[in-house]
Amino acid sequence: MRRTFLKRAGALSALALAPPAWAQATRPFRIVAVTWRGKTQVEIGMEDFFGKQGLPIEFTWRDAAQTPARLEGFAREIKELRPDLVFTWGTTVTLGIAGAHDAPNPQRYVTDVPLFFAMVADPVGAKVVTALKGQGRDVTGVFHVAPLSAQVETMRTYRKFATLGVIYNAAEANSVAIVASLKRLAATQRFAVVDVAFDRDADGKPLSTGIDEKIAWLKQAGAEWLYLGPDTYLFSQLDRVAAAALEQRLATFSATEAVLNSRAPVLTGLVSSYYLVGQFAAFKAAQILQKGMRARDIPIETLSRYSFIVRMEVAKQLDILPPVALFNYAIVR
Repeated sequence: MRRTFLKRAGALSALALAPPAWAQATRPFRIVAVTWRGKTQVEIGMEDFFGKQGLPIEFTWRDAAQTPARLEGFAREIKELRPDLVFTWGTTVTLGIAGAHDAPNPQRYVTDVPLFFAMVADPVGAKVVTALKGQGRDVTGVFHVAPLSAQVETMRTYRKFATLGVIYNAAEANSVAIVASLKRLAATQRFAVVDVAFDRDADGKPLSTGIDEKIAWLKQAGAEWLYLGPDTYLFSQLDRVAAAALEQRLATFSATEAVLNSRAPVLTGLVSSYYLVGQFAAFKAAQILQKGMRARDIPIETLSRYSFIVRMEVAKQLDILPPVALFNYAIVR
């Protein structure tokens, strides 16, 4: 039985109000889609939405394969192709294609083709836009991470804490912004944040060295939860990070669905569906392609519901069973 923990007034309800089929276009609309680590459920949801709406789309797919240096070439190609719309997955890709709002550079970035994104955790903090509404540039999209205040409250509902630990990739703008936001929130909500970054080589590329030691240090520093944010490199090292946390008997909390769908022993999280994020992003794209709206006039939003997931096998291993009241709205696996 699937129940939701957090409900916000939101825009996914608008998805259900979309007309059953769009009028057929004279030619397929052209979208250049730039991904970070290949196709995910986001892109599948997006394609399914377009298909069910009868909206003809001709995709040009490009994947950065977690290599930021590829993005400049993709931006040049987009300028040459002149598609109707650009799709970007994640903060690094979005900034690599569109640039930050406070550093406009039409020679380097795509500034004259509307863009819609998904999986940007903090669009304002990462400087993709100045605001979620009235963003001032032709960029719109869907962010997928529940408000940090809601995530903290979820952790406190499961188990009260005074210190939150974080491990992250300092080379990802998205991750740096999340850590900074957590520290600001901690200052007002009376908890401490202890954080540690992955090692990096001389070129700034993250390294997998010393993960066990870093998790042990967080535990020794007083961390009672280990926060697993929307961090691509962290996901690539998830098995090691989660195993090290389990060994330290440190409860783990995820901000993203993919982490809780993995086999890594992660305890719980407040997450949104990647598939529905993709559908909602496609809905916004359809407003641009079929209704002629400007991307800057379409607010950047998130889903109206998040799922609170608890993995009982991990809870038993940690001997941290959830309070009985949580079973009223948690998804137990």
